[in-house]
Amino acid sequence: MAVKVETMFYVGREKPWHGLGTSVEESPDSREALILAGLDWDVIQRPVYTEDGVIVDGYKANVRAQDHSILGIVTDRYKVVQNRDAFEFTDELLGKGIRYETAGSLMNGRKVWLLAKLPTRYIINGDSVMPYLVFSNTHDGSGAIKIAMTPIRVVCNNTLNLALNSAKRIWSFNHVGNIENKLYEAKETLFMAENYMSELGKAFEKLSRIKITDAAADEYIKAVLPIDDDASSTTEKNIKKQREDLKRRYMHAPDLRSVGKNGYRFINAVSDFATHARPIRETKKYKETMFNKTMEGNPLTDKAYKLLMTA
Repeated sequence: MAVKVETMFYVGREKPWHGLGTSVEESPDSREALILAGLDWDVIQRPVYTEDGVIVDGYKANVRAQDHSILGIVTDRYKVVQNRDAFEFTDELLGKGIRYETAGSLMNGRKVWLLAKLPTRYIINGDSVMPYLVFSNTHDGSGAIKIAMTPIRVVCNNTLNLALNSAKRIWSFNHVGNIENKLYEAKETLFMAENYMSELGKAFEKLSRIKITDAAADEYIKAVLPIDDDASSTTEKNIKKQREDLKRRYMHAPDLRSVGKNGYRFINAVSDFATHARPIRETKKYKETMFNKTMEGNPLTDKAYKLLMTA
């Protein structure tokens, strides 16, 4: 993963998931964040030629102006959204005084992101939950512009961006058409975010009313971390270790001691496991995948939520 992170900064002394980046004591504003994150560069478009010098119709190269590195080949319908546009969008969305927690560049500039605190802290089910907004963009044509909600339970730093049927947690649009209009329409994100947090509070209340016996917790854990009938003995052993880890988090996590044995406690234990547990086998893309789940939600937590709500 080290080669994937090109530049970034983060707030605080604790290093993020990949152990790279510049640490700063206080959250910077957008102008400082753009520089600290190494994102103060522009994307320009250039024609694409064959080896014989013939222009390839319908395609252009996205090029970083400062070092002329090629970020990707895109169709001529592709519209560039500059890094500063992302910060300006977030500034305007959240208002003056907004501070950024982290931002950076992945895969040699092909993917960039920023993360900012939303202005309101929520008390949900007795817990302090801080919502964050993540803005992600690609310059290589591989993905859409994405804006997502990532609520963090402050006491344990776990993500709780559940997949709710009643509210969206992520919004995206492609790099085609009138980008300015799309960004203008995306300003409704803040209103949708408030709706998401409201619906998340309702979901937490429902979860807290689902009482769980110790025997039922064991069954939920088995359902969240199933063992296939044809699993090898090694796989079965590893999954059983994961089950034990999840059960310890549910039964003994310090931040859950005052929480009754209910669905809310269980979903927090699963979130803690999904967010912080080391994988049995760490692949080269593991940390990048964990980063993506910060934005798009963790399938394991969503699975646990669905199990609890349909039981």
